[in-house]
Amino acid sequence: MLIRRERSGDIEAIRAVTAAAFRGAEHSAPPVEPGGDPGEATLISWLRDDAAWIPEFSLVAVEDDVIIGHVLATRAHIDSSPALGIGPVSVQPGQQGRGVGSALMHAVLGAADARGETVVALLGEPAYYARFGFVPASATAVCSPESEWGDYFQIRTLSDYDGQGGTFQYAGPFDRF
Repeated sequence: MLIRRERSGDIEAIRAVTAAAFRGAEHSAPPVEPGGDPGEATLISWLRDDAAWIPEFSLVAVEDDVIIGHVLATRAHIDSSPALGIGPVSVQPGQQGRGVGSALMHAVLGAADARGETVVALLGEPAYYARFGFVPASATAVCSPESEWGDYFQIRTLSDYDGQGGTFQYAGPFDRF
């Protein structure tokens, strides 16, 4: 398996992997169109068209020339300080449980740290994301954009973290749901 940056020819494969990964998932975003793909698949398209898009943080997992996973991090803010929001993270259902998601997470966190980013946040299962150094934001100076998310809203500080705190704000397209 190879983790690399998204290329222009990958867009449809990324949408297919994301739709498959979130179809039937307990906490997926509703389809934008009745009967359509889960909202996460559309969200990626909206993010590509937004100023928050950072091409270096759209990564795919490739095996035998087939995209089997995708991770995305976009510009976010903690009050006025820059941060990153991770998501969606998608792995083709038949490939889950093989370390693809872990490889994608390690790659995007390493890329963010190497670029001098300070903090990343995501909404996800605490028991899973703790292995990557994420902690519930409620235990830090960062406030969730939605209090009902509880411990599912998590942050991970990176090497250049300088203690910024305040309310986290995802890129604008996240607010469309």
